[in-house]
Amino acid sequence: MADPVVIHTDGGASGNPGPGGYGAILQWGGHRKEFTAGYRMTTNNRMELLAVIVALEALKRDGTECWVVSDSKYVIDSVDKGWVFNWEKKGFKGKKNPDLWQRFLKVYRRHNVRFDWVKGHAGNPMNERADHLAVSAYKKKGLLIDDGYEASL
Repeated sequence: MADPVVIHTDGGASGNPGPGGYGAILQWGGHRKEFTAGYRMTTNNRMELLAVIVALEALKRDGTECWVVSDSKYVIDSVDKGWVFNWEKKGFKGKKNPDLWQRFLKVYRRHNVRFDWVKGHAGNPMNERADHLAVSAYKKKGLLIDDGYEASL
């Protein structure tokens, strides 16, 4: 079995809601790729989830073994405890971020994903890097529009 792709993610928003961004780092073998983007109005949870989505969408081969390391209990517990699958069965009625959860489930099912939680802001170098990418993204000019969030306002 090949080594898994290790994915470190973080997301954040200043004000929650407010300007927000995500950071994702993919590592496999000696390769590393970073993804980041900032949005003018969004939430922390949307950015945490979007970081995972963008990273999984970047994988080129279906069935890739991947290990997502995140400080987001929202994302990890929703998957590991099966909540998101129940939300899906009920059409995400009354749940936040259905647009992103539907996008997540589509790409999640293409790969073999496992999650591990890491405490945020606790000195984990890759979590700190992902956090830096997220914060730097929303501090830039020319932020993107989070259509899924702004349409719900």
